[in-house]
Amino acid sequence: MSGLLHSAEFWVFIAFLILVGAGFKKVSAALTGGLDARAARIKSHLDEAEKLREDAQSLLAEYQRKQHAAADEAAGIVAQAKAEAERIREQAQADLEQALKRREQQALEKIAQAEAEALSAVRNQAVDLAMAASRRLLADNLDEAKAARLVEEGIKDLSDKLH
Repeated sequence: MSGLLHSAEFWVFIAFLILVGAGFKKVSAALTGGLDARAARIKSHLDEAEKLREDAQSLLAEYQRKQHAAADEAAGIVAQAKAEAERIREQAQADLEQALKRREQQALEKIAQAEAEALSAVRNQAVDLAMAASRRLLADNLDEAKAARLVEEGIKDLSDKLH
């Protein structure tokens, strides 16, 4: 072993080991620092990606809530419009029925009026015919003396009826 301590190769080898050990310590510190910095950057990116994912999920949930609210509101509007349309239809039906009843009543009144006018016209014509027939009968069967006597009686009755 004493020969080994005097050998130049041995000391070169020891110097090489010391140099590699000292260099390894610096290189490993630099590598570890670089890897730690890279790991920190990666962790930062992962944290940012996680935050962005959470924000995206939050936005998605919010938009889904808004979509459901809008769908519910639209359904409410449709239901309200249907109810309003039904109310308008019912009102129109009631108005139509009232208008038909009024027109029916007007038609019945016109028919009654036409019947009354026709009856009056028939009565007037019957009176006219009866008077014409009476004149003819009186003219054919009444002499002047009887006619004068009837006129005097009529005048006398007329004066009694007027007083």
